[in-house]
Amino acid sequence: MTRVLVALGRSGVFWPFAALLAWAACWASFAALRSSGAPLVLAMTLATLLGGAAAACASTPWRRLIIAAGFPLSLLLSGTAGTLPAWAWLAPLAALAILYPVGTWRDAPLFPTPKGALRGLAAQLSLPAEGRFLDAGCGLGDALVELRREFPRATLSGIEWSAPLRLACALRCRFATVRRADMWSADWSGFDLVYVFQRPESMERVIAKASRELRPGAWLASLEFEVDSRRPTWVFVCTDGRPLWLYRMTAGR
Repeated sequence: MTRVLVALGRSGVFWPFAALLAWAACWASFAALRSSGAPLVLAMTLATLLGGAAAACASTPWRRLIIAAGFPLSLLLSGTAGTLPAWAWLAPLAALAILYPVGTWRDAPLFPTPKGALRGLAAQLSLPAEGRFLDAGCGLGDALVELRREFPRATLSGIEWSAPLRLACALRCRFATVRRADMWSADWSGFDLVYVFQRPESMERVIAKASRELRPGAWLASLEFEVDSRRPTWVFVCTDGRPLWLYRMTAGR
């Protein structure tokens, strides 16, 4: 669903269909949880988190706010949650704030790298077997798992600002060093490859940081979204058909 919403969010032609689709998904998850016996507060919180994840795909701050607020507001107006005490509405808001701190909403809070997407990358990309690779904004560690399979001798690191996601990633990817940090403030120098799965609006900022900090010869790899202002060095076609845009750093850039 996230990939569909990304595509919809990138084009104003499909607005507000992306919001309607996100709200429908929230209500469907809420209904499914309630029918399975989940407590009302838990079902409301999880459905609101789903809306928050979908909101990250929207193209503007206002659209992200509309998508994120749609489900809890419609739930309130429907009367379904009329039996809840006032404090219960703090639960989904607190969960969103913890999972996705406010400062991360301009980026891509949770765009998981599909399983097997990077299969075959090591055979086609010339990188040191024992190089240092960074997943900037690692989420739950899907890209780290992919890089581990392709480059088993590499030293892998991940950066994630959300504390719960960082903890989950660290537990899942014990082969990597995963720390809580702001990917924009963290130092990228010293890495042979930096991998990102961001949003189109973030890519100019990504390439500017990579150009400043990565040494000549190092690589920036961006899944699905390219840098409009710079021609890629190479494009790797992933197993599901989406592009991995690869930019090799050169002196002075």
